[in-house]
Amino acid sequence: MARGRKIIGVDEAGKGDFLGPLVVAGFLCSESDFEQLRELGVRDSKAIAEKKLLGISDRLRALYSHYILIISPAEYNALYKKIKNLNKLLANCHADVIAEIASSNQADRALIDKFGKAELVERALVKRNLDIELIQEEKGERHLPVAAASILARASFVDEMKKLETKYGMPVPKGASSIVDEAARRLIDKHGEKTLGKVAKLHFKNRQRVTVTNLFA
Repeated sequence: MARGRKIIGVDEAGKGDFLGPLVVAGFLCSESDFEQLRELGVRDSKAIAEKKLLGISDRLRALYSHYILIISPAEYNALYKKIKNLNKLLANCHADVIAEIASSNQADRALIDKFGKAELVERALVKRNLDIELIQEEKGERHLPVAAASILARASFVDEMKKLETKYGMPVPKGASSIVDEAARRLIDKHGEKTLGKVAKLHFKNRQRVTVTNLFA
């Protein structure tokens, strides 16, 4: 690949978290930027401590073209109710992010962390009349453009979770464990069951666990 070719890396955060939004981020760079990205500490966001992650994200946002799509839980639930398929929902979000960056920047290819069937994102790009080389690879975060996108997505997700904690006055944990269930029950007790649709992804199995009374408890 020529060093001057522009690559859009795309990744998401929040997909596996019951509480909080879905965030999909796109990051634009060329191969000539790779050395600087390594110097900034860019790698898979899951391998970076939160404080350092936020600092790297700030630098990336200041230095490079990017786009971050934040889908609130309420918006996510409405989309999922309409689409009824998580991979199709993700494909649309990835395509929206790629299209947004490509609309105002020269971009030669897009590189994403593969999920589901490859044709899902391909079809979503066609619907947006976007002709761009698309590469989908499992464990795509090993490539710097996707790793940078993963940092932007995860940092934005962390920020959004902090906003929820401030709004509801209680910890809002990540993931989908029993600890998350306990937090969701506290939210319901404090603010009512209707609040769940504003803070959680309702198609998760957690919803049944936190809203159905156990008669044998």
